[in-house]
Amino acid sequence: MVQRALAGDEPQPWWMPRRVVSVVSADVDDAAGVGAIWILWRPKSSRARESVALLEWFGERWRYVGGSSSSGCEDGPADADVLEVHDGGGVLSLTRRLDPPRSITAAPWISCVTLRLGRDVRQVLLGGRRIEVPEQRRLIAVWMTPPGRRGVRPVIVALGRDGVELARQGPYDGLDTHTWARLREE
Repeated sequence: MVQRALAGDEPQPWWMPRRVVSVVSADVDDAAGVGAIWILWRPKSSRARESVALLEWFGERWRYVGGSSSSGCEDGPADADVLEVHDGGGVLSLTRRLDPPRSITAAPWISCVTLRLGRDVRQVLLGGRRIEVPEQRRLIAVWMTPPGRRGVRPVIVALGRDGVELARQGPYDGLDTHTWARLREE
C-alpha cells in the first residue's frame, strides 16, 4: 500500500474486497522517509475495527514501526464544516531506537493525525507539504517531529478550489480559525 501511495495511485488495491478491509487513506512524506496507512477492518460490521500503521524507510526498505487499533469506527462520509483534526498518535523513529549509545530523548518521533474535511476543501497544507483531499473527505497525515519536540503538530491549513485559505489550525490549537470565527459571531 505504501508503494501505491508513493506512486500516487488509489491506496486500495483492486483485488482487496472492501467488505473485509477498506483503506481509508495513506500518506507518505518521502523527504522524511515516513508513512501512515488508515484502515477499516469489516467496515459495515458491528465488530468493525479501525487501524493506523506507521512506517519508516529504514535499511533500504519500509518497516512497520507501530500503530494503533480501536473499535467503534465510522465508515460514512465526513461531516466537517471545514477542518476537523482527530486521533493523533506517534512512535519513536527506528533511526535512534536501534542505536544504543543514543538517548531516547534525542530520537525523532513519527507522528500522525486523521483529518475530516468539508466539501469546499481541495488541498491541505501540512507544514510545507501539500496533500490532495480524497473524495471521501477523510485523510491521514504523517510527519517526522524533530528530537525534543515530541507531540508538536505542524500547522495544518485547509485550502479551497482557488487556493484561498479556508481554515488554519496551529500546533497547540484545539479548534481551527473557521470554527473560532463562527463561535465569535454567535
